[in-house]
Amino acid sequence: MRNIKTYISILLLSIAFPIATFAQGTTVLDETVHKVADDPSMVHASLSVSVHNVTHNSVVYTYEAHRSLIPGSLTKLFTTAVGFKTLGSDFRFKTTLAYDGKIDDNGVLHGNIYIIGGGDPLLGSYRYRNTCPDSIFAAWLHDIKTVGIKSIDGKICYDATIFDNAPLHDSWQYGDIGNYYASGVCGLNFHENMYFIYFDSKNKKGFPEIAGTSPEQLSIRNQNEVRIADANSGDNVIVYGDPFNPVRLCRGTVPAGKTRFPIRASLPNPAARCAEQFALYLREKNINVTSAVSEVYSRTSNLTTIQEHYSNPYYVIAKYTNLTSNNMYAECIYKYMGYKEYGKGSYANGARVVNDFFHENKLNTAGVSLVDGSGLSRNDRVTADFLCQFLNQVSHMPIYEDFSNSLAIVGQTGTAKNVLPNLPSTVTMKLKTGTMTGVKAYAGYVMTAKGELLSFAVISNGYDCTDLEMKNKLSDILYKIAEL
Repeated sequence: MRNIKTYISILLLSIAFPIATFAQGTTVLDETVHKVADDPSMVHASLSVSVHNVTHNSVVYTYEAHRSLIPGSLTKLFTTAVGFKTLGSDFRFKTTLAYDGKIDDNGVLHGNIYIIGGGDPLLGSYRYRNTCPDSIFAAWLHDIKTVGIKSIDGKICYDATIFDNAPLHDSWQYGDIGNYYASGVCGLNFHENMYFIYFDSKNKKGFPEIAGTSPEQLSIRNQNEVRIADANSGDNVIVYGDPFNPVRLCRGTVPAGKTRFPIRASLPNPAARCAEQFALYLREKNINVTSAVSEVYSRTSNLTTIQEHYSNPYYVIAKYTNLTSNNMYAECIYKYMGYKEYGKGSYANGARVVNDFFHENKLNTAGVSLVDGSGLSRNDRVTADFLCQFLNQVSHMPIYEDFSNSLAIVGQTGTAKNVLPNLPSTVTMKLKTGTMTGVKAYAGYVMTAKGELLSFAVISNGYDCTDLEMKNKLSDILYKIAEL
């Protein structure tokens, strides 16, 4: 009965693709898939598997491949690939520093400094020396002095209007959005829209003390309901807070015996924080700023550009997005594509661009619905077969090399480093992982020992076991795919 379901699934796909021979390798794969599907932990769950041979344009294997399931971070495959097509590998986000008013003979600017965001996810990022706040601010200060400004009789204004005023998608869960991985994005991002909170837990029990933040002097109120747990318990803190509310509530546990133990929280109103931090920096460097920071919704055309700061190239950002499954980077790409094609960066416009790609390439989107760029939304739905069709299409496009190089290599890099440690050296598997509560998924490419390129997708939703147990079950399937 189980094999009948598999054959029916393959038959349904045969209209679009020729069918490969159901060889010994696929028989072993089929047995492994059904072993996982029949496990007691899968009684209430969904499992979907699809494997295509890109080299021969054939369907190799399917199991429930038409099921519309939650993909988690597999969504980033669509975002980054369409980004390569829409923006280009060498595209760079631009942030503009400008001023209005007049500079008098004493070097006093009677006007305002403007930080005009261009959606850059790396502005103020701590990951690279050239993007950290001190490096960015030092370059801005240098150019401010170069144009003759010694003091500012005005404000530091921030302009984030390239994107809409909705940093988060409506369907993201409240328990996520105070944490760094669900910080959302705006037109002027800063420090990856997150900050560090440091806890001192030198005592064996009770409440740890908040020892500081990074960046320092943030206008944020941290409420501490964190407790001290066992020394090896790790970071179990959940942060709660709204995107424009300067209050963050921390609950959960940190391990005992730690000094400045770091946790990461979403940064409220990062555009405002960027302007505030720059104003502080200027004052520390003896450049007086007389007024508080101010948001700009529409600006005068009579601005003088001081500097245009460009991000690292898109291929660097896309690779980091896929290797580490960075949600914030993915959403910046998604919204910027919406801005480029439709004049405003929004979730709706980002979705339009991705769907335009599907339709232009004549992909059947039945069972597919994508509302964000990262996969944080549980409203995202895809089918395993559609993922393979998409990957097949990309493999025939000029963007394929850069896109495939952005994926994690199984057993070697990124989120795939600890996946399939015993993969034969004759096989290369590149993939994207997808993990959230009740979701475990993998999709990508395999270059087989025979020198044939396969695309594959394996998705499970709603299982009744731990994520580690589900990972091990799906790893068995991935090994069999690699052996085809």
